Order: sequence, then structure tokens, then C-alpha cells
Amino acid sequence: MTAIIIENIKTKVSTTGKLEDLLISEFESTKNSLFGNIFLREQAMKSFYGQGIPNRKQEEYKYLNIDLHLKGEYTLKNNKTLASKQIEPLRILKDAFTIVVENGVFNTDLSTLTNLPEGLTICSLSEAYKKYPQIFEKHYAQYADINTDAFIALNTAMAKDGVFIHVKKNLAIANPIHIIHISKQDQNSIINPRNLIIVDANAQAKIIESYEIIDSTAKVFNNSLTEIVVEADAIVDHYKIQDEKSFGYLLSTSQVIQKKQSVFSTHTFTLSGSLVRNNLNVILDDEGIESNLNGLYLTNETQIIDNHTLVDHRKPKCNSNELYKGIIDGKSTATFNGKIFVRKDAQKTNAFQSNKNILLSDDGTINTKPQLEIYADDVKCSHGTSTGKLDEDKIFYLRARGLSETSAKKLLMHAFASEVVDTIKINELREYIEAKITIRFE
Repeated sequence: MTAIIIENIKTKVSTTGKLEDLLISEFESTKNSLFGNIFLREQAMKSFYGQGIPNRKQEEYKYLNIDLHLKGEYTLKNNKTLASKQIEPLRILKDAFTIVVENGVFNTDLSTLTNLPEGLTICSLSEAYKKYPQIFEKHYAQYADINTDAFIALNTAMAKDGVFIHVKKNLAIANPIHIIHISKQDQNSIINPRNLIIVDANAQAKIIESYEIIDSTAKVFNNSLTEIVVEADAIVDHYKIQDEKSFGYLLSTSQVIQKKQSVFSTHTFTLSGSLVRNNLNVILDDEGIESNLNGLYLTNETQIIDNHTLVDHRKPKCNSNELYKGIIDGKSTATFNGKIFVRKDAQKTNAFQSNKNILLSDDGTINTKPQLEIYADDVKCSHGTSTGKLDEDKIFYLRARGLSETSAKKLLMHAFASEVVDTIKINELREYIEAKITIRFE
């Protein structure tokens, strides 16, 4: 039945444009060689086609005309390859287990995965599907719903490969795990990398995802999807560094499920990229859970940065804290849309959300939309947002003590950003981000 549906879609898309034709054609020609359940992939492609590429008529994408950025011709082929010397500057953590994902595909040769502790598994998704079918099938595509977002559906249908990480029960990983997503293309390209991260009960892990573009001369649309499972009493620190320069078009979805008394902290740093859309969905699915969401976005020129977060409190006695800050310059546009749901059974919830922004130019735009939906009566919840210019009185104060106007402004911007930067628990990573921010303010 599904094959007939796909065949009908193929007939219809011939009049809808080259991108849809490309996606259907690529899916049909490669689906039998891809890892995982073909039926799931066909259902996902059907869902993608039914939803269509989002536009501003859809509430979740009202501030981002993403279909406009997907006009033109694209390829799904990997037409450039990376050399080892190109990776070295991106290995920012000396003691990390480093995973290189090249144009959406796990690159074993460029990764550094020697001396893994017993109980830690890191491999490609295609390998995990074959070697660890029980845990793979239990978790893969079980949390990111193909019917809630077209790009989740597209990734589920077309992901060629990605990263599988499994931390077994009671294991505390001392070394960070660094996933480096690198794109290198000379034609407009669409890639669909995927990660599945499972941290078992009472285990601990520090995971960094970074997104970079090297030597590209064409637009790269990176539709990335990460599912993270945090089991009971586990502790996970998650970092996302987005620095894809002018050719980067990144849509990043993180789908997190937390179990009893677990702690999950995520930190998103958007430093560059022509267009960046972050979808962060955290489900608190048991009692005594703690979730921390931190974000910093720096925009300039005509960049578009779009942050959407969802914190879903489903059970009692859980805490969530959310802090996002932005510095907007040039003719750029930034959006923050943060949602907190407190379900009927989620009594004694504490949920707090804050979004603060600085506008450095008259041409910059910030759209901020904090949302609370509370269906329980014994809760403590709050949200707030503020947007303004740099404080002229503080600039005057610093200039009166010998700083130039430029230096005074840089100092105030560093102070503004430091509240988020200081949440980084890995010293080497914090120093790296601070250096990047310093360069950015130049």
C-alpha cells in the first residue's frame, strides 16, 4: 500500500518544482540501500509530502520564509571530500572522543575513537542497526514525530547515516564526546545527518555537536536531527556550536526525552550561518527531573536566526530553567519562541524562562514570543523578555574611566553574553567560545 502511495506522489510532484522531484527521485533510487525500516522511511516521505515545505502561513514558521531559501537546484550527492589536515583546527578539545560526520556520513578514518571505556559504544547508525538491533529499534525514530514537522519527516525518510552513542548503566564518561558535522560542497546541496544518543540509568556524559563548513562554494542546507534519551538518574551536558559562515543553512532539531530524577543541560551557541533554525524539544516524562536550556545567538549583516524551544512538563515535581540571549546587528533578524507546557498531572512544577536581547542597529529585527500553557494549579512558573540598546549611561561611565567608545561597547557586550557562556562546564570549551565571541565582536 505504501509503495502505491509513493508512486502516486511521484506522479503528482512532476508539476510542483525541481526540489520535490529531486527528493522523491532520490528517495526511490536509494531507499533499498539505506539503513533501518523501509516502511518507516516510506511513511516519513508520505508525511513530508503531505505537510510540504513550511512557509509563513504556518504558525511555527511565521517569522521564517524557509521555502524561499530552498528555491533553485540542489544535489544530494557528496561531491567533495575532506583531508585530515582540514579537521585538525576543529578538534577543539584535546581529550575528547572525536567523531567526524562528513556531509551527513560518519567518517571512521577521520574520527578519533581509540581506547573507548568499556560500556561506551560509538559507531555509525548503519552499523548500530546491524550490530545492536534491539536497542536501535527500541529508540530510533521513537521520539521525533514525523507528523509534527516536515523536516523531521524529511530527515527520517532520507538520512543516509549518522552517529549512534550508547552509554551503559552506571558509567560516567570523563572525556567529552565531540561530534563534528562538516559540510564541503561545490553545488547547492541538501544533507540529512542524524544522531541517536542513549544515556542509560545513573550514567553521565558530556556531548558536543559542532557545525562547520569548509571550502564550500555553494549553499549547503543541513537538516540535522538528534534524538537524546536520558534515563533515570542520568546526567547529560549537551553543547551545540553553530558556525557555518555565509554558505551555511542549518535546520537543527533536538528531541530529548528525560526519565526519573535525570538532569539534562543544553547550551546552544549560534555564532554564524546565513540561516539557522533551532528546534529544541525537551520532554520531562517522570518525577524529579531537572532541565536547563541556555542559548546565545549573535547576528550580523542579513543573517536569520530562529530559535524555537518546547519544554513539556508531564509529571510532578520537576524543574526547568531557560535563558536565551541575543545580540542583533546589521540588517539581521532573530526570533525566539519559547513554549512551556505544564500538564494536568504535573503538580509542583517549577518552570522559568527568560529571553533578553540587545539591538545594535536600527535595521535589525527581533521577534520574541514566550508562551506558557498551564493545566495544573500547584506550580511556580514565569517567563519574561526584554529588548533594548546598549545602556548609554554605562558607556558614558566606562568612557569616563579611559575606555574608548568601541572598547566600552565590547566590554558591555561581553558582560551581557557572559551569563550564558559561564554555564559551560568544560573549561577548554568555554575558552574556545569566549575567543570566538571576541573575534565576532571585532
